[in-house]
Amino acid sequence: MTTPCLGPDPDTRAPRFEMPAGACDTHSHVIAYQDEYPYVPERSYTPPPAPLAAYKAMHAALGIERAVIVQPSVHGTDNRVTVQAITGYGANCRGVCVVDEDVTDEELARLNDGGIRGLRLNVLFGGGVGMQAMQPLAARIKDMGWHIQLLLDARDLTELEPVIRRLPVPVVIDHMGHMNVSHGIDHPGFQALLGLVRDGFAWVKLSGNYRISAAGPPYDDAIPFARALIEAAPEHMVWGTDWPHPALVENMPNDGDLLDALDDYAPEANLKRRILVDNPAVLYGF
Repeated sequence: MTTPCLGPDPDTRAPRFEMPAGACDTHSHVIAYQDEYPYVPERSYTPPPAPLAAYKAMHAALGIERAVIVQPSVHGTDNRVTVQAITGYGANCRGVCVVDEDVTDEELARLNDGGIRGLRLNVLFGGGVGMQAMQPLAARIKDMGWHIQLLLDARDLTELEPVIRRLPVPVVIDHMGHMNVSHGIDHPGFQALLGLVRDGFAWVKLSGNYRISAAGPPYDDAIPFARALIEAAPEHMVWGTDWPHPALVENMPNDGDLLDALDDYAPEANLKRRILVDNPAVLYGF
């Protein structure tokens, strides 16, 4: 029996700063009703459905115009819900899929036509595809202009860093490295992350402060980590809500507060525009 988790806060608060035109939420999930698209049995959590209409309503409240929908682990390698959501969102949407090593070229082409621009490897939640697939899949997607997205704990980067530096495709790291801030900025894994972005081998999603905080709401202990990443490579930073915040069983954040956290990381309007608009346009092809 997997853990039931909370649904998102439906009363999205507007951000405290003026949103730039073309702002992008680069990390979110659309989750179907389980009776329509069964969840994989090896999942780590059981979420309530998170439909596209609710996602678009949250974006309207925040002033977000572009989206990147990431395949959630509960749907395994069945990417139909994600591709349908990309189509339903419209031309300002891209996606990140989950596939096995034995995925066919024809399926990769279909996913590309459906708006997919990367694939995700996940070692933190059941239902994902692990790091053993990273090198063979990177070779398969290098001519498609895709990237590999990694959901991992940054402490593991001390071993993975040499492998990532040899990959023929860009790498995007979820949730600021998903390492609890109690380990400190000087931890070798976080320093490896800083080196990867500084040297141009990786991008980072400035998302999931509530996943790495040791202090809890309002997650201010994540601010130094976000600022260190931005200082290392502002041109390789993007932001995302992580809506509907899968696997949370308490302290559900409001997405307006998560957007305000970006204002704490990058107070300057031109830097926020770079993170919200310019960088996602490069990475996802808007």
